[in-house]
Amino acid sequence: MSVAENRALRFAFATALALAMAYALDFPLPFLAPLFVVFLSAMPGPPMGPKGLFGLLMVIIASLTVGVLLIPLIRYYPFSAVLIVAVGLYFSMYLTLIHGKRLLGTFLTIGFTLISVAGSVDFLLATTVIKSLVLGISAAVLCQWLVYPFFPEKATAVPPSEAPSGEALSNWFAVRATLIVMPAYLLALTNPSQYLMTIMKSVSLGQQTSAMDARHAGRELIGSTFVGGIMAILFWVLLTIAPNLWMFSLWMFVFAFYTAAKLYGFLKTRVAPSFWINALVTMLILLGPAVEDSANGKDALTAFVQRFATFIAVTLYAWGALAFLESWRKRRLAKAEAVIAAGP
Repeated sequence: MSVAENRALRFAFATALALAMAYALDFPLPFLAPLFVVFLSAMPGPPMGPKGLFGLLMVIIASLTVGVLLIPLIRYYPFSAVLIVAVGLYFSMYLTLIHGKRLLGTFLTIGFTLISVAGSVDFLLATTVIKSLVLGISAAVLCQWLVYPFFPEKATAVPPSEAPSGEALSNWFAVRATLIVMPAYLLALTNPSQYLMTIMKSVSLGQQTSAMDARHAGRELIGSTFVGGIMAILFWVLLTIAPNLWMFSLWMFVFAFYTAAKLYGFLKTRVAPSFWINALVTMLILLGPAVEDSANGKDALTAFVQRFATFIAVTLYAWGALAFLESWRKRRLAKAEAVIAAGP
């Protein structure tokens, strides 16, 4: 097999195995386990070792503790808490986008946003989310360990990502991503039970827009969100043919393999790899709660439509905010250059 085929199969098997393990063992928020496999497997290479997993779990616990400490502030001093969250989001996005510490930055973002929102309703809900995150990341790494020996690859040096030129531009990327995530956070505070997963979607959008300009953002953001929604609907229809864990895992393998084939270039695509990562993330965030709603006897279709409409609204906001902020920044730069050219 080619390297691309090897990576695609490893990606698909690990994702499907994580889903099967999470649902079979009745994890809280079980769809987070395959979601973390997607995050961890997006960059090719061997999985982290035991020391790396232990270090990552320590980072997760420390990061999520931040969210727990914010819970009393959210309840009694909401304005101050929102300001602290905004500063924390900026710091997290700076680590993620500028220093390349994606996992650390992502979990700091989750700690500042997801945990504090869940705790604003019920402390037990916050601890449940923390438990699901720790179990999900542990299951994701374990599944990578189990799958990797069957599809190994030679270790190759990962080319360093190009850092943004200039400290001002670096700060601008972090500020821009923060402004994209904050409205979703404020929306989730109004109704955490309905909009909690919207935060995950907005975080994905905030990270995705770091390498985009406004001209390409529409196709990337809106297109990938719609494709993720279509994939979720198709997955749900196929799952209704035989709604059991075996078929759930099989269809997860099929969809993950197709996405990975696009991601690693096994199948040709006209869009960037981030398009397919965002589409698969959107599918999992939509599909996981829908399965939970169906299992609990709720109206899964109505809840799905509401979540998808919210995701589209959040994506449209991200696109509009990106276009507005870039236009505003260019006008300021042009004005500053004109003042400098005019001289004293």
